[in-house]
Amino acid sequence: MARKLALVLAVSLAACQPSMAAGEEAVRAPVAERQSAEEGGLKVAIFAGGCFWGIEGVFSHVRGVKSAVSGYHGGRSATAKYSTIITGYTKHAESVRVVYDPKIVRYDELLRILFSVGADPTLKDRQGPDVGAHYRSAIVPMNAEQKAVAAAYLKQMGASGIWDGPIVTRIEPFKAFYEAEEYHQDYMARNPNQGYIVRWDKPKVKALQRLYPNHYRSTFLRETS
Repeated sequence: MARKLALVLAVSLAACQPSMAAGEEAVRAPVAERQSAEEGGLKVAIFAGGCFWGIEGVFSHVRGVKSAVSGYHGGRSATAKYSTIITGYTKHAESVRVVYDPKIVRYDELLRILFSVGADPTLKDRQGPDVGAHYRSAIVPMNAEQKAVAAAYLKQMGASGIWDGPIVTRIEPFKAFYEAEEYHQDYMARNPNQGYIVRWDKPKVKALQRLYPNHYRSTFLRETS
């Protein structure tokens, strides 16, 4: 048991490592001109933006989000595990599946939050200190309305002049979402003093609180106990 626990801890710490890379800066992304109009009950969205610890942590603090689960989008089920996807050759992306109430937070507002505090849309196959195709930023629409809103927002972002470089985030068709290993879930809440969390992810949550206080929820929405 001790040997197995040590292996899990080693893999966990290898997931997203602190480095001397330049820090990410929060920006105030533009208000969407094309607002989403999703009717009915709860909706599902999938976002990829580098290490899923931070993206999950941000959305776990957003009012109206009912669930935020770390996982792998794309690729094949046989290789949908951390020890394999870190090679960057499995076509998976570290992603977060978000279940939200559109009556409280719209899809376009989730996109704005993602690109304000979660991910830099000008970085290709990397975010912060993490490099590789599995760290790409991507939007995975789950319905036609989300796809239309995402396409309009990426175009608007590119014309906004807020970012120095071109927008490289892509819209990817949904293929499959595989939940990540249990030790990745609620990682920020479980490991608040871990070096990577302190250096890279806690600032994202603080930026969410500062920039979008009406969307911010102080408690962390936990998926596991």
